[in-house]
Amino acid sequence: MSAEIHWTTTPLTADLLRGALETERTEHGLLPHRLPAWARAQCADAQLAMAESQPSGVRLAFRTRATAVELDTLPTKRQYVGAPTRPDGLYDLVVDGRLAGQGTVAAGHVLTIDMTAGTSERRPGRPGTLRFTGLPEGVKDVEIWLPHNETTELVALRTDAPVEPAGAPGRRVWVHHGSSISHGSDTAGPTGIWPAVAAGIGGVELVNLGLGGSALLDPFVARVLRDTPADLISVKIGINLVNMDLMRLRAFGPAVHGFLDTVREGHPATPLLVVSPILCPMHEDTPGPSAPDLRGLEEGVLRFVPMGDAAEVAGGKLTLRVIREELARIVAQRAADDPHLHYLDGRKLYGEADGDRLPLPDQLHPDAATHRLMGERFAAVAFGEDGGLG
Repeated sequence: MSAEIHWTTTPLTADLLRGALETERTEHGLLPHRLPAWARAQCADAQLAMAESQPSGVRLAFRTRATAVELDTLPTKRQYVGAPTRPDGLYDLVVDGRLAGQGTVAAGHVLTIDMTAGTSERRPGRPGTLRFTGLPEGVKDVEIWLPHNETTELVALRTDAPVEPAGAPGRRVWVHHGSSISHGSDTAGPTGIWPAVAAGIGGVELVNLGLGGSALLDPFVARVLRDTPADLISVKIGINLVNMDLMRLRAFGPAVHGFLDTVREGHPATPLLVVSPILCPMHEDTPGPSAPDLRGLEEGVLRFVPMGDAAEVAGGKLTLRVIREELARIVAQRAADDPHLHYLDGRKLYGEADGDRLPLPDQLHPDAATHRLMGERFAAVAFGEDGGLG
């Protein structure tokens, strides 16, 4: 019979978290946010509210002798009408920089989304408990990376020895903004999203502002980037503008300039890397919007199809090819006066040669293997000597 564990409860406070820009006290506990309240107040979009509250890149970080850890959380699960049931979000346990375990919390709220009707319904749930045991003896740095794709309220933290907030990491802080691909899309676990993979290889401290469906050149996001302490910044621009059919070429160029101008107000000489879209065959030459494939949903498969017409490009509609050309032009123009501004073609992370071997499962988002590949490539290119963030 195993010995009884004598638990110590540690109050959950913001100083135990990394990767969150703000925390909110709820009736259940502590809710990490990746956008501050003033920014959230400037946009009533439900998709953005869901995305920024999903703690991609957010982790509990503490130092302890504990060999057993329990964390009570209240997650919000997502389910899509007509699509297969989504797996529970994964929590990654990292001990002294190495992945040491994974777990899930089956309880929680359930948000059911009908993409064809544009409606959603929320079913309240209860908190559940995550437990890790058998941690190494002695003092160690422990991180629990929260599920990148589940809004997660932190309810209680228990350990079999006292904990204290982890010390300053002593690494450069990398702030990255992008779409659902940067958010993590459907990769398996939170340390497997491509920005986390790249940060681990590059030895930098990640603040991930990848916001699913919401990399839209919003001015308030530019102001968040402006105001967030950073040693390195990257912005990945393009796919959401196309698949939402949000703007035309006439508006796109000035919007990019304005976004970069705002970031530079707070970071005039910080290395800043502009990343164009990875390969997405359905939108390379066909504009948006994208929509769920109704036939696929009837078959229980979630995939997306383009709804635009290639002939509309002449009238200013955006495709990924148009966006890459315009981003390259804008960065080249600005770099003449900004030596710390750089451009990376996203197809160097996932391009034509990768499509057959690692196709996008839903025609839009990469899988776990592709996330790892993208993270490894980004680290090699961007954090190299001449990569812009080196």
